[in-house]
Amino acid sequence: MTLHPAELRAELESLKGRLDLLRGIFDPASKEKRLQELEQELIKEGFWERPEAKDILKERASLQEQLSEWQELNQEFDDAWTLLELAREEKDEGALEEVRQQIGLLKKKVSQQELKQFLADPADRNNAIVTIHAGAGGTEAQDWAEMLLRMYLRWAERRGYRTKIIDLLPGEEAGIKSVTFIVEGPYAYGHLKGESGIHRLVRLSPFDTAHKRHTSFASVSVIPEIAEDIHIDLNEKDLRIETFRASGAGGQHVNKVESAVRITHIPTGIVVQCQNERSQHRNKAIALKILRARLYELERKKREEERQRLQGEKKEIAWGSQIRSYVLHPYRLIKDHRTGVEIGNVAAVLDGDLDPFIKAYLVSKDRAA
Repeated sequence: MTLHPAELRAELESLKGRLDLLRGIFDPASKEKRLQELEQELIKEGFWERPEAKDILKERASLQEQLSEWQELNQEFDDAWTLLELAREEKDEGALEEVRQQIGLLKKKVSQQELKQFLADPADRNNAIVTIHAGAGGTEAQDWAEMLLRMYLRWAERRGYRTKIIDLLPGEEAGIKSVTFIVEGPYAYGHLKGESGIHRLVRLSPFDTAHKRHTSFASVSVIPEIAEDIHIDLNEKDLRIETFRASGAGGQHVNKVESAVRITHIPTGIVVQCQNERSQHRNKAIALKILRARLYELERKKREEERQRLQGEKKEIAWGSQIRSYVLHPYRLIKDHRTGVEIGNVAAVLDGDLDPFIKAYLVSKDRAA
């Protein structure tokens, strides 16, 4: 394939326009000024005794990370532009190919930075706790739940996020009945929060000998992992803690030691469990972490519902809403019912290419705010 310098230059100019728009939103000058102010706070006498010291350090680290990413992105753009000029003058096909690859990487990074501008909620930066439940329909729905799990794990892998399965209940024949896992990385919750809701699959069943078309449902719930400095009161009298034998993969340890832990918060009826770790103590600690996050999210939703009630707004019920349909037969199309985004490359989406849906959701919520 012959590479044309003019086409590569046009792509870089398009990226420059997007970077200029981002600069106006990102406002690096104000962030640098704020960072300098925080640096001055750090050298003041008695700083470490101040109650807000931890918050200042947290803000400083966040600003340093944001500015570092911004500077790196602009440097990579400048390098690509310089390399293109040299390649054009010397008619170096190898260098032009390198510029083409750099442009591809730059497009991804610019898109990620654009997406971050819609993640203003403090919780957006947190890790995400994701739970998937298979709907009614037995093996069909359980297989669909496992497909969704793979989709999210692949999405996280593409972004360089770490994932950890906390609890998994396998289906009798195939698939999974439910799973809870944590996605660890910057803005994991902000990116995934729009995935909460009902996901619908239409396909020819691989489990039906007549190969009839089946519709399956699975629910996805995403909540932020709360920071350690956020205190959630947990009264021991309100907790029912049970231990049981772990199920699923795990070698000789499985079904021989009661290391799995289930905790019920009696006032709310919230039940969490963890069986992934070999240590009962570790499973209990993780289960308590998830319980605190769910209680925090429950309180946040109550406040939001009250705010909407006072404003006379209609509330979208996430649990009962069908947010997206994945149709594999008689045609192939995935449609998000909230934003209207449609993608025909079903295989790519199921392999973790969720960013078009995520970006459209965040943009729509930003416009509605």
